Amino acid sequence: MAFEPPERLLRTLGETYGESAATPWLDRLPALAQETVTRQGLTVERVVAPGGRSSLVMLVRRSDDSPATLKIAPPFAAPALEHAALAHWKGWGAAEVLDDALLLERLHPEMSLRSLPEAKALLEAAGTLRRLWVEPPADHGFETVETRTERQAKTMAATQDETAAPLITAALQARADLMTGPTETMLLHGAFRQGKVLAGDRTPWLAVGPEPLVGERAYDLARLVRDRVEDLVASDAGASAARRRINRLADSLDVDRDRLRAWTLFRAVESATRALTARHRQAAELLLEFAAWL
Repeated sequence: MAFEPPERLLRTLGETYGESAATPWLDRLPALAQETVTRQGLTVERVVAPGGRSSLVMLVRRSDDSPATLKIAPPFAAPALEHAALAHWKGWGAAEVLDDALLLERLHPEMSLRSLPEAKALLEAAGTLRRLWVEPPADHGFETVETRTERQAKTMAATQDETAAPLITAALQARADLMTGPTETMLLHGAFRQGKVLAGDRTPWLAVGPEPLVGERAYDLARLVRDRVEDLVASDAGASAARRRINRLADSLDVDRDRLRAWTLFRAVESATRALTARHRQAAELLLEFAAWL
């Protein structure tokens, strides 16, 4: 069959890693997908669309006819680290690894936590995160929250946008203050949000697509705070709802409220600056309005 990458993968790989890196890999992707499927003796049912933002996702069957999901990601997206994190979790709160490659247990890609009412989705998301926060392996190769956000902070500081400038300054100061506080060394998902938790058969909800790193739990929870940001911004009570969400999530997972608020500010503004760079002005403005509430 033809292994045509979905439009979202084509777009986001270039925006995230640069066209000079993304284009050559995308050109090789159909052949790479065929080689991987043949080598592992898989039968492809279909390519998942819109699929992942940094990998081709396919629903497949193994030689014993059992269902599975195969992900093919470029080396610059660090699939080895994703595999290492999933292997360390051993199916506890996350999709189970079935092979040395990113061959995973079959979940239901069409049904994420975003399909649930908001209150229920946040409850299930918090329960999933609680399972993922474990001690990392002793010999792990994951980067730290400090290292990742230092790199992001440099990019943010170089962003030239008058509208975003005050919030960039505030976000950078928030990060600087966070770096002087207490530290944790938990294994984090790194990209956790409602859309990263899919329905499963072995257990109702399981996380997928980690961008793992090691650090404090408040960083991992911060992205979840702004889920469904479009609804928050459209609401007359959006600002107060966002602050209540911070308090509710922090209390339910025993995370410091102030640190969660600060990381939420930093991560929202960091996402906004990336959106500005990619010329997604509308998305950036939503994030900046959300960040201004914090």
